[in-house]
Amino acid sequence: MATIDDHMRPLFMISVAAELAEMHPQTLRMYERRGLIRPQRSLKSTRLYSLQDVERLRRIQQLVSEFGLNLAGVERVLEMEGKMAAMERKIEELRVEMQELAAEAQKQLEEVHRSYRKELVPVCRPGEIIIATTKRSRRT
Repeated sequence: MATIDDHMRPLFMISVAAELAEMHPQTLRMYERRGLIRPQRSLKSTRLYSLQDVERLRRIQQLVSEFGLNLAGVERVLEMEGKMAAMERKIEELRVEMQELAAEAQKQLEEVHRSYRKELVPVCRPGEIIIATTKRSRRT
């Protein structure tokens, strides 16, 4: 099973990445010049692409071929998709935090209710007798 780190590990030279993304290596170089893709470099300055890079290249190809976007449009869509993903992560973090806070509030509420039971004192009219039962006090 591939992990996130495996997904981001630079594995492929430009020719392999181009084949996987179904495009010409020169197209990859153009996308790199435009800043649409940023492959890592080996010690000898060879471009190395990760699985994540290949998926991004496929997304770029889809935006260009299926939706007819130019590269400026592709840049904007990718930027918006990145912002949306960041917002979805933030929403999930806030949802988890909200659940934790709700659980803590419920715990504190239960503690307050327990303290009420200890502090409640039955009130009666002068001369009335209060008989304690297991469920609650009864007046006679």
